[in-house]
Amino acid sequence: MKFEHLIQINDILNPLIEALSREQVWNGLVLRAAEPCLFVPHLDECVIEERSADSVRRRLRYGKLVVRDTVILTKPRQLNYLVEAQGEIRASTLTITIEEPNPDALFVRFAYDDGGDAASDAADEMYNDFKRSAYVEADIDTVRIIRELAQQKRLDAAPNLLN
Repeated sequence: MKFEHLIQINDILNPLIEALSREQVWNGLVLRAAEPCLFVPHLDECVIEERSADSVRRRLRYGKLVVRDTVILTKPRQLNYLVEAQGEIRASTLTITIEEPNPDALFVRFAYDDGGDAASDAADEMYNDFKRSAYVEADIDTVRIIRELAQQKRLDAAPNLLN
């Protein structure tokens, strides 16, 4: 299943929504990679196994399920989550991209690829509908948490992901 959607961050037509800067959004997305427990309610543990100048390899524990992934940062525009094939989990990706078509507009695009082919997508159509809905809700929650952290001034400095 390949699936993507866009979330609008700043809306100049709605003065009730506080505008976020590109830096705040980037810092929030990096924090999501560094401290996913802040963003994912059912995540029990995140262990950073390796760090480099532009990536982090993590082990995520959801109860008995353990998932390993690598997050690659392309500052200040994109994060690529690469989930390794492991057990019953096939390799998959999530690409999060900050888009700014003009200085007053800021969006975040979430693009998922679960590694499935057309035949498995057709067989899993109902399950994929549920996954798409869950992804959208999780991504809306991510943006909501980024807004809350920005209001608390916790995104004014870059998170310390790679050190």
